[in-house]
Amino acid sequence: MTPDEQALEALRLEIARCRICRDAPLRGPGDRLPHEPRPVVVISPKAKVLIAGQAPGLRVHESGLPFNDASGDRLREWLQVDRETFYDRDRFAIVPMGFCFPGYDTRGSDLPPRRECAPQWRARVLDAMPQIELMLVIGQYAQAWHMGAERRENMTETVRAWRAALFANRSPAVLPLPHPSWRNSAWIKRNPWFVEELLPVLRERLTFLLR
Repeated sequence: MTPDEQALEALRLEIARCRICRDAPLRGPGDRLPHEPRPVVVISPKAKVLIAGQAPGLRVHESGLPFNDASGDRLREWLQVDRETFYDRDRFAIVPMGFCFPGYDTRGSDLPPRRECAPQWRARVLDAMPQIELMLVIGQYAQAWHMGAERRENMTETVRAWRAALFANRSPAVLPLPHPSWRNSAWIKRNPWFVEELLPVLRERLTFLLR
């Protein structure tokens, strides 16, 4: 194992032991994570593509495998990669905004990513992977963090401006995507440019980066 790989492994183990959302919640003891944390993140010394999502759902929390659900199936369809390629850590790093399943709200929907996670870990994790060339920023929380003032007034307009984001002069390149949840099926139908214009460019870029 190289020194860089040893450093990443040490970081991965440190993240696996993290219990900040349970033991030191930002909003006080009443907002502690109600279940045992299980950070789910894939960091890599070789991957050139980083997927920045929101937070694990319950199925991912139970399996420990990111995007191991229907949303993951759709995301892999968008990327045109199979499961073996998707879970090859030499090809994809997967770093959600919140590493642990945040629980459900009163309507049964997933809560937002925990506020403690990104300030604690995000800069360290990204700094540890300088080889990343493309970041896929999925959903409003990842877009707010990684795009800053470039983020538009809503998710639709942010993704619609994907060319400005992707071809900006910066490294790594950033490409905003909607969340691949099946709840967004209507959005995809209303915005055919996403499938017709954005996805072909994404797939072409991945063909080059995943070689």
